[in-house]
Amino acid sequence: MIGQAVNRVDGPLKATGRAAYAYEHWEAGQPLYGFIVGATIGKGRITRIDTDDAERAPGVHWVMTHLNAPEQGPRDESISFEYWRAQPEMTSAEIHYYGEPVALVVATTLEQARAAAGLVEVEYTTGRGRFDFGEYEDDVYIPKAVNAGLPTDTAVGDFDAGFAGADVQIDQQYSTPYEFSLPIEPNACLAEPRGEDLIVYLSTQIVDAAQASVAGTLRMDSERVHVVAPFVGGGFGSKLGIHAETILAALAARTLRRPVKVALTRQQVFQLVGMRPISSQRVRLGAGRDGRLTAIAHDVTMHTNPDIEFAEQTAATVRSLYAAPHRLTSHRLTALDLPRGTDVRAPGEAPGMLAIESAMDELADALRMDPVELRIRNEPTVDPERDVPYSDRHLVECLREGARRFGWENHPDTPASAREGRWLVGYGMSSAIRGHFQGPTTVRVRLDADGTAVVLTDMTDIGTGTYTILSQVAAEGLGLPLERVRVELGRSDNPTSWGSGGSWGATNSCTAAHRACAALREKLLNAARGDAGSPLHGLDPADAVFSDGNVAIGGVSEALSEIVARSHPEGVEAEGRVRYMGDDPNYTDYSINTYGAHFAEVGVDADTAEIRLRRMLGVFSVGRVFNPKTIRSQLIGGMIWGVGAALEEEAVVDLRSGAFVNRDLAGYLVPVHADIPAVEAVVLDGYDDKANPLGAKGAGEVGICGAGAAVANAVFNATGVRVRDFPITIEKVLPGLPLLEA
Repeated sequence: MIGQAVNRVDGPLKATGRAAYAYEHWEAGQPLYGFIVGATIGKGRITRIDTDDAERAPGVHWVMTHLNAPEQGPRDESISFEYWRAQPEMTSAEIHYYGEPVALVVATTLEQARAAAGLVEVEYTTGRGRFDFGEYEDDVYIPKAVNAGLPTDTAVGDFDAGFAGADVQIDQQYSTPYEFSLPIEPNACLAEPRGEDLIVYLSTQIVDAAQASVAGTLRMDSERVHVVAPFVGGGFGSKLGIHAETILAALAARTLRRPVKVALTRQQVFQLVGMRPISSQRVRLGAGRDGRLTAIAHDVTMHTNPDIEFAEQTAATVRSLYAAPHRLTSHRLTALDLPRGTDVRAPGEAPGMLAIESAMDELADALRMDPVELRIRNEPTVDPERDVPYSDRHLVECLREGARRFGWENHPDTPASAREGRWLVGYGMSSAIRGHFQGPTTVRVRLDADGTAVVLTDMTDIGTGTYTILSQVAAEGLGLPLERVRVELGRSDNPTSWGSGGSWGATNSCTAAHRACAALREKLLNAARGDAGSPLHGLDPADAVFSDGNVAIGGVSEALSEIVARSHPEGVEAEGRVRYMGDDPNYTDYSINTYGAHFAEVGVDADTAEIRLRRMLGVFSVGRVFNPKTIRSQLIGGMIWGVGAALEEEAVVDLRSGAFVNRDLAGYLVPVHADIPAVEAVVLDGYDDKANPLGAKGAGEVGICGAGAAVANAVFNATGVRVRDFPITIEKVLPGLPLLEA
C-alpha cells in the first residue's frame, strides 16, 4: 500500500464542502464576531483611544483595548521554540509596527463589528521608526543561533587565502525582498468557553504549539485548552505559531462567556502574520580553471523585529552542497520596526539558493563551462563542513537525469544567441538541497472489535495529504483494506506531534504510525498464540503474515476482528513514537538531506522584456515515496512558488509609516494559471535507511529550493542580462536587452 498513487481519502469531504475549516465550525452554536482595529503608525504610542461611539453602535457587545484587556502571560524566552511561547496582545500603549492590534470590536454580526471598528478613535505620538532596510543594513548584530538551532557562522580552512589564490573569482551581492506565505485560508479562530475549559477551533500547523501558546497567554492549565483543527487550508509556515486573531478571540470569549469568532482579512494577513525577511547576500566563489571550487563564502544580512528575533538560516544551505576546502558562512541581523520575520516555505534554503545557484551560474559563464558539469565536478564525498558521510545522496543522478529528460544538450552556449521571432530564448538550471528534520511525535493506532483501525494523533493536514498517507501506512502495517482505516487528526486530545511544517510532518507521523502498527501486531499475535480457542494457538509468530484483514501463520489464518473480539472486546491499541533528531545518533553521524535539480526554459520579448516561462522540470531524490500523486502535487507547488520568487513576489514597505503598500493579491503578485505552462516533477526511486525505518524524507519544500535560480539563470541565458536584485522585473531587464534587427 505504501508507494501507491492512492486518491485522497478526504477528497470527497473537500469536494462536497463537508470538510470544516476553522471559521466553519458550528458546534458552539451562533457565535459573536470580532474585528481587529490596527495601528495606523509604525512606531510610537497611543495617547488617546475613544471607544464610546463604537460601543454604542448596533450589535456591539464589547470593545477591547489595552486599557481593559485581561492580564496575559509574558513571552517566556526559556521555552526553546518561539511557537510554544505565550503571544500576548494589546498589553500596553506602545506601538511596535504598523497594523498592530489596538482594539477588538465584538458584535452580533461580522458586518456590525467591522462597521463599529471604523468608529474607534485613536490618537498617537509618533516615534522615528526604522523601516528602511537599506538605511540600516550596516547596523547589524550577531544572533546567538539561526533557525532550526543551526550555528550562526561557520568557517573551514582559510577562506581569504583560498579565495585570493583562485584562478577565477566571483564576488557578487544578491538581494531578496519581503515575501509572504498567503495560504488560501486566511488565519481564523473560533473560541468557545465551556465551563473552565476553552475550545479553540483554529487554523494551525502545530496543535501542541497552539495549545501551549494559548494556555501560556491566558494563564490557563494547558489541559483546559482544547485545540480543534481537523482541516487547514494551507500554511506554508504562516500557521506554525498562533497570531492575534487567536489570542483576541480567546480573550473575548473568556470575558464575555460566549463563543467569539475572529478572522483576518487578506490585508490584515500582510501586517499581522509575519513574513520572510528581506535579505542582502554576498556570495564569493573561488575556483580553478577546471571548475573545482577552492573557496566558497555566503554572508547574509536580513531584517528582524526588535522584540521577537528571527534569523532565517539563509547561509546554511551551502554548508552541505558543494565541495571546497576553504569555507565561510555568516548571518547578521538588522532590527527594523516591522512585523516579525517568520518561517515561509523552505525558510533559508529558498532565498539562499536564489543567490548561491545564481552565483554558480555566473561561475560557469566565467569559465565557459556547462553549468551541469560544473556542479558535478564539485560533488563532495562527505559533508564538507561536518566531515560526516551523507546518509543517501543522489544529487548527481538528479542532475544527469534532469539534463537527459529536459534536452539540456540543446541549451544555448552563448547568452542572447537563441531567438524565435521577437522572442529571446534561454535555458537555465540549478541544484536543490534541503535538510531533513525529525521531531518528537506520537501516534496511537486502535483496532476495534469490528476490525476497523483508527489512527489518532494531533498531527495536522494542511492540504498535503496527511489523512491519505497515514491511512496507507496503517493499512499496510496491519494488512487491512484502505477503507477499514480511519484517521483522526488535528485535536489536542490526541497524542502529541510536531505537526506539519519543515517537511517533517509526513515522515514523523508515518514513522510513528509504522511503529504503532508493529506494536499492535505483536499484541494481536501474543493474544492469538496464547488463546486455546484460536487456530493460531502455539504457532511461531515469526512466520506471521498480515493481509486482507487476517493474520496467517503457515496455512492457518484468523480474522483480526475475531482475535480482537475474543481477547480485547473493547478494542486494542498501541503507540509508536519518534524522537527529537538531537537524540537520534543518525542525525549526528550522517548528513541527511533531500536533493533535486531544476531545469527551466524561458522566452523574453526582445522589445518589452516581458518574461514568459515556457517549461520547467524538476528531478528529485527524497528517499521512499509514500504516495506518488500527493508528492508530485507538493513538488510542483514548490516549483511554481520558485517561479514567483524569481519573477513576481515582492512586498514593498512605505518608508514613512512601515506599512506594506501592496497588501493584497492585486498588488502582491503571485503566479496564476496563465504564468505557468508545462511543469513536471520526477522523483527517483530511493530509500534512506538513516532517515527512519520507512526510508522516507520530507518533500514539501525541496521543490522550491533552487527553482527560482533556474528561472533566473534562464533569463540570463536568454538575454545576457544578469539581475541580482529579486524579483526579476521588466524594468531591470529592459535596459540591457540586445538590439535586434527588424
